[in-house]
Amino acid sequence: MPRDRDEPVRLTKIYTRGGDAGETSLGDGARVSKLDARIAAYGTVDEVNAAIGLALAAPCAPEIADVLGRVQNELFDLGADLSVPLENEARLRVTQAQVDALERDCDRFNAELPELKSFVLPAGSEAGARLHVARTFCRRAEREALSASTVNTLNPLALVYLNRLSDLLFILARAANAADGRPETLWKPGSSS
Repeated sequence: MPRDRDEPVRLTKIYTRGGDAGETSLGDGARVSKLDARIAAYGTVDEVNAAIGLALAAPCAPEIADVLGRVQNELFDLGADLSVPLENEARLRVTQAQVDALERDCDRFNAELPELKSFVLPAGSEAGARLHVARTFCRRAEREALSASTVNTLNPLALVYLNRLSDLLFILARAANAADGRPETLWKPGSSS
């Protein structure tokens, strides 16, 4: 019997031994190599999610934490999307509404930040620095998903979501630094020469 959309996934056994020979299952049950580009893509999405969890473990403004909590759940949606071939239309997919929400968050948080006059070095408060790390993981996840899309048909909104999320993580890193009163360190080209 199919699971209701709002019903949590039940994991009764964590190890299955099914992957011991270098294969794993996609979301539709198809067996593929653990080296499959889709596995790399949603595995890196999982890394993004863990990095966001690490950022949330640092002192963080509540309005930033709220957005990050929502994003963590959406990253599971994204992983589910990437793990099921696009031809399977009845499965969970990233939506335009989720992308739109990221754009609204970008606009809202960016409106309160000073205009950038140079690239920002990834540093600052603990939450800000961790969000910069999450941003770099997100850029890698986007590249992995793009690579997977050259071999498999993926939901194009999955790629858009990752692109927009990396923008949001950059903005939130800046916002976390501002909330903590930490000045941004700007790139000074050739300053060490």
